[in-house]
Order: sequence, then structure tokens, then C-alpha cells
Amino acid sequence: MSIKKYFRLFLPILSIFIILFFTILMLKITIPYFKNDFENGFILSKQAIQHLTIWRLAFYIHISTSILPLFFGVFQFIANFRITYPKLHRIFGYFYIGTILFFSAPSGLVMAIYANGGIVAKISFCILSLLWWIFSFISLKNAKNLKFSQHQQYAIRSYALTLSAISLRILVLVLPHFFILHASQMYSLIAWLSWIPNLIIAELIIFSIKSHQ
Repeated sequence: MSIKKYFRLFLPILSIFIILFFTILMLKITIPYFKNDFENGFILSKQAIQHLTIWRLAFYIHISTSILPLFFGVFQFIANFRITYPKLHRIFGYFYIGTILFFSAPSGLVMAIYANGGIVAKISFCILSLLWWIFSFISLKNAKNLKFSQHQQYAIRSYALTLSAISLRILVLVLPHFFILHASQMYSLIAWLSWIPNLIIAELIIFSIKSHQ
């Protein structure tokens, strides 16, 4: 087996396992918030707005639903899964897009308005939430219109933004070891880096798919 074929076969499988690992890890991080543990992790930085009903509702909706697109989305890009189980592919797709359109992206937008890091971070997370909703909606619309090439392209863009949940948490752990910045500046930098590189990679993948068609 050539190196090129080896990577084509095993790189997607490795990517799936990595994403599922981080999905489980995020679930583990999320559980304490449902035990009213407000003295731990992210919620500790939100003491000034914890009492706001709209933020609190958006927070719990977001952490309850955002893991679902990570899980359902990863299976949508497995060619054998799509071909062998087309009905399940559609069901997973509806779960993925429905969760984003009705729950995860809208609640993310509300949370973005109250984000840490000042106006720079708020703008980043607002753009992220809006693009996430738009890409997911266009992907669904193209699928319904049987424009499967465009459907795939926007699904890739949508999932790239879904993965920003993982990117953000990795950057929070890693970036402070490389940059010495004020907390608000650091979070603003992380806010933009959590999704822009993902989207660039998505565009490169889309370009590669187009060039081989």
C-alpha cells in the first residue's frame, strides 16, 4: 500500500477517534454545571452575569446541545457510512442541522453578546454563531434541492465551525504557554483563532475535492 493510499484510509479513521475522544472529554467537563457547581471552570468567570435569566438559559441550552453536532457530524463525512446507510445519514443530518439551527447557534449568539474578552471577543463569537447557522441552513437547503456538491461544501464549512468548540478548549490550555498577554487580550486572540483556522482548512479541503472531481 502506498503512503498516499495509507493516509487516505487511516487519516479519516484517526480523525474520527480524536473528535470522539474530545467529545467525550467535553461531556465530562459539562456534567458539573448541571450539579450547580458554579465555583468551577468557565462559570467562575461569569459571576457578574450568572443571575441573568437570558444568559443562564442560553448557557444551559448551549452546553446541553452543542455536543450533539460534534457526535452526529463526525459520521456524516464517512463515505462508507453515507453509501451503506443513506437513511441513517439523513437522520443524523437532520439531528445535526436541527440542533444547530434551533438550539446551539441561537444560544451561542446570546452567549457571544456576554462573552469574556471585551468587544473584540464578542464580535468574533457573534460572527462564529451567525456563520455556523448560515452554513448549516444552506447545507440543508442544498440537500433538499438535490444539489449534493454544494450541500457537501457547506456541510464541511458548518462542521469546521462545530469543531471550534474543541479548538477553543485546546487553545485555552496551550496558547498561554506561548504568549504573555493580559487575560482579556488572550481571550480575544483565542476567540478568533478558535474558528478562523478551522474555516481555512475547510476551504482547502473543499478546493481539494473540487480539483479531483
